[in-house]
Amino acid sequence: MADFTLHDKTTDNDERRATLATVEENYGFIPNLFAGLAEAPATVRGYMALSKEVGQSSFSPTERHVAWFAVNYFHNCHYCMPAHAAMAKMEKIDDAVIEAARSGGGYNNKHLQILHDFVTEMTAHRGNIDEKRIDQFLDAGFTRQHVLEIVLIIAHKTISNYANHLLQTPVDDRFAAFAWQKDALRR
Repeated sequence: MADFTLHDKTTDNDERRATLATVEENYGFIPNLFAGLAEAPATVRGYMALSKEVGQSSFSPTERHVAWFAVNYFHNCHYCMPAHAAMAKMEKIDDAVIEAARSGGGYNNKHLQILHDFVTEMTAHRGNIDEKRIDQFLDAGFTRQHVLEIVLIIAHKTISNYANHLLQTPVDDRFAAFAWQKDALRR
């Protein structure tokens, strides 16, 4: 297994140091995901750009978290599930939504369940979704814009999910209270 470095502000590379300084400015600390991604500063910058765009999408904060969690759960990301639980708590997302997400769905809200199921299906089928299924999603009150923003969210989370698998990223202490492990691994 490749042994990746978790970089910090003392790294011996100017581009990495500058990138990590930007991360720290934006987040108030350097999460371990970014410390590992700093091996490839362009990946950090790309991930941060996608983060910003997802935050400006037409999804509500709760919907955005449901979509993020669906991708994280599907990819079995040991790091992103607790990180997003902590973020959701900070954004005051309902605890029932967070718990449903961490268990793989089962929302008490039909709208959120439809979103979860569609995001999971898009992720599992790599966007190869039957036209009827898209129409059902639209008939549930979502828009074509939402469909394409789901592609953005999947791209965003795929970067972190795959990187965390490769890096075996340790969960930050700030997220440890939300440690997570899926019952049955998909590997």
